[in-house]
Amino acid sequence: MQSPFLIDPSLYDLNRPIADLEEIRRFNQQRFEMEQLTAIVYDDWENRRCAGYRDLTEQEFWIRGHMPNFALMPGVIMCEAAAQLASYYVGKHELMTDCILGFAGLEEVRFRGIVTPGNRFVMQAQMMHFRKKLISAKFQGILGDKIVCEGIIKGVPLNVNDLNAVK
Repeated sequence: MQSPFLIDPSLYDLNRPIADLEEIRRFNQQRFEMEQLTAIVYDDWENRRCAGYRDLTEQEFWIRGHMPNFALMPGVIMCEAAAQLASYYVGKHELMTDCILGFAGLEEVRFRGIVTPGNRFVMQAQMMHFRKKLISAKFQGILGDKIVCEGIIKGVPLNVNDLNAVK
């Protein structure tokens, strides 16, 4: 039995983004092949929820080496899309300042379907905890009307000044 959606899909229009790739880049550091969001379509501060999507093409970097005869989106990339959606939300709403959100962990992750090039992979997230040193969010990856992955993602602040000192 499928879990209920975190966000009722009738609350957003996949054809009317509220933030495009350039807007996402204002808050997320990933570029080129590591960008896993195409657009944001829903942002609800009051209920701590957001949704976005990734339009998958035949040019995805993982196609050549990840099961080349049957191209399917790796689960770790699905989880990266969830991390980027949470990072966008945290940055847009200034939940952490002078830092970027780093991947801290995953819990209760389940994969329930496959995602292939040519599809629009929708990601939904609901923030659960906002602490100074840890943020967690439930997430669901959706293809059509089916949840294909879900879990809890955690993030920690990475001090930008500390990261620049490493260079």
